[in-house]
Amino acid sequence: MARVFITGSADGLGSLAAQALVEQGHQVVLHARNEERARVARVKVPEAEDVLIADLSDLEAVKKLAEEVNQLGHFDAVIYNAGVYQAPNEQVFAVNSLAPYVLTCLINKPDRLIYISSGLHRSGDVDIQNIATNTGYSDSKLQVLLLAKAVARLWASVYANAVDPGWVPTKMGGSGASDDLQQGVETQVWLAVGDDAVGTGRYYFHRQEDSYSPKADDIELQDKYLACMKEVSGIEIPRI
Repeated sequence: MARVFITGSADGLGSLAAQALVEQGHQVVLHARNEERARVARVKVPEAEDVLIADLSDLEAVKKLAEEVNQLGHFDAVIYNAGVYQAPNEQVFAVNSLAPYVLTCLINKPDRLIYISSGLHRSGDVDIQNIATNTGYSDSKLQVLLLAKAVARLWASVYANAVDPGWVPTKMGGSGASDDLQQGVETQVWLAVGDDAVGTGRYYFHRQEDSYSPKADDIELQDKYLACMKEVSGIEIPRI
């Protein structure tokens, strides 16, 4: 039995992943941005061990969330699922890019890390000089892939991978989305607990390795990105 923490698990892919993990007999801790969303999360996954509350657009709340996760003990996997789409750039950066970076730095290392990216990352960029104000959705999904790649390179003891769940019919994706929702969920669940999911530094779509932007493999860019995030957050990623 594995123990998994999932950000943004009040609804959508995060909630569905939690439900699938619980059905397989695993322990799951959920996350929601406020009390109302936490109540929704508990209703959808009543078997969850706990629900932690934090607004990921608030850096101090993110730091506190990391403390609360560590107080609960060791997790076998963390799934960074939380994200916003149609929002101001500052909020997109804070939730989609900065929060997973800070949580990765501060949460005690799990055995596996899963970062939810998107095929839209291929049109993304990293504006190091103006990252907080010039990060749109596609940019944030490239940045989270950069983070996954950097973590895989720096932490040999951790399996760190990124997932494109596809354009799926969630609240974010909309009812017209054309990809398979179940396959989008299955990939992150498999990476979190699957006995045969033993790779690292990879980018997956529907449980298969997929092509991705070559920018993500640029080690100089990875290091510049980590240095930039350290400057913004005041937190440095552990190197061992």
